[in-house]
Amino acid sequence: MAESDKALIPAVWKTPEGAAVSCTEKIKLLNENLGEIHGMVQDAFEDAVLMGCDEAQVRDVLRRLVEALENPYRKS
Repeated sequence: MAESDKALIPAVWKTPEGAAVSCTEKIKLLNENLGEIHGMVQDAFEDAVLMGCDEAQVRDVLRRLVEALENPYRKS
């Protein structure tokens, strides 16, 4: 994991109730996933800018992409 990724990772992962996630394997997987996502998004961002896209628009699209994520495990 790159140093820039480490700065984005919370010091403590929390449950919906606010308790700390204590399982080291879960934390490791979460952190690895974030590192991979960061790399993919960075590559897509750089590609868009190199192709002449407006940086602010690309950032807005990426922000909306995250906001549009759906939780398939939400309790009804």
